[in-house]
Amino acid sequence: MNRNEFVRRRKQLMRMVGNDGVAILPSAPVRKRSRDVEYRYRQDSDFYYLTGFAEPNSVAVLAPGRDNGEFILFCRERDRAREQWDGKRAGTDGAVNDFSADDAFPIDDIDDILPGIMEERNCVYYTMGAYSDFDARITEWVQSLRAQTSLGNHTPHEFIALDHLLHDMRLYKSRAEIAAMRRSAKLAAKAHNRAMAGLRSDMHEYELEAEFIHEFRRSGAINAYSPIVGGGANACVLHYVENDAPLLDGDLVLVDAGCELDYYASDVTRTYPVNGRFSPPQRAIYDIVLEAQLAAIDEIQVGNHWNDPHDAAVKVITRGLRKLGILKGNLPKLIRDGAYREYFMHRTGHWIGMDVHDVGDYKVGDEWRMLEAGMVMTVEPGIYLPASRKIPARFRNIGVRIEDDVVVGKNGPDVLSAAAVKDPDDIESLMAA
Repeated sequence: MNRNEFVRRRKQLMRMVGNDGVAILPSAPVRKRSRDVEYRYRQDSDFYYLTGFAEPNSVAVLAPGRDNGEFILFCRERDRAREQWDGKRAGTDGAVNDFSADDAFPIDDIDDILPGIMEERNCVYYTMGAYSDFDARITEWVQSLRAQTSLGNHTPHEFIALDHLLHDMRLYKSRAEIAAMRRSAKLAAKAHNRAMAGLRSDMHEYELEAEFIHEFRRSGAINAYSPIVGGGANACVLHYVENDAPLLDGDLVLVDAGCELDYYASDVTRTYPVNGRFSPPQRAIYDIVLEAQLAAIDEIQVGNHWNDPHDAAVKVITRGLRKLGILKGNLPKLIRDGAYREYFMHRTGHWIGMDVHDVGDYKVGDEWRMLEAGMVMTVEPGIYLPASRKIPARFRNIGVRIEDDVVVGKNGPDVLSAAAVKDPDDIESLMAA
């Protein structure tokens, strides 16, 4: 991401904060996986969104109108011995030269400097509850300032949730962000096509998962979430992640896998036959889900509301299940009563961006949010038919979900992951090649 993108974001946020306020953002802490083994570090999305700075043990401060610089970054100092173990650090000079900080200080000096910056402001913008250790430090600094009011020190009198402002900013993607998300989605689509083409009926789920890891890592990306690779009945478990069962001839396999590239996520799901050919019952269910997804995507238009795509998918799925005899009754009543929820129990999508389930309100007040240009969402209807006496035998253990990442464009929906094959005839042709 170009450095100017981060500058633009900071300026936009500082206009909202105003010269009477200060915004404070801590970095994500390092997390232990077990004993002395750490998880791969991933910066807090809000912190990275404003700074582009990926190091832990850092604090970003935005103080609009401050004479000595509005963007202050507290970070680790250069340390040759520690860098030998953990990798290069930017240090305070790098924070200024490489990340456009107006002023930078060692993180160990924050107790001496940040309370003084807070003292000059009436409003502190901070997200409470994300990192409890840093919450405690904020409280200590405020208490320290209040203890000195008799000496003429000023104390901020208002705390405002920073995430309320920042997450609304993040909901609207810039052209640079959409370009980054397009690259991530194209890579995910390439991995899905690779997996389809390489599938054999003597494989295990984890072998199919490995195809995605290979494609992501060779392009500098990582998994955006734990992949779901569910064959047969496992496709009916929504958050199945064991990925250890054999893939059997005659079953479908549902693969939900996306990558994170340059801090932007993709989230793509495809379902296809292990042996390369849909059986008639599998094709019948697949066709309903695909029709539902296409109907939902058509509803992603500026001026529609968030729930319109879901309503469109529900109508198609309910009608399709009724036609197959899985649901019985009057169509409007089945929809009104939510009869479909036994087989389609989740929403049709979610916001996506730096986080897979990205920030942003789905309702404004009591009303569904209106769709506006620059929003990006997933569209992922599904049908899940586990082994049950109420389901005709030929449809049992069929799970199908189809998911794409879609931009709300000025001229209609823009499917970022369109390169991932999903037409059933095209799937069979790819797998037969």
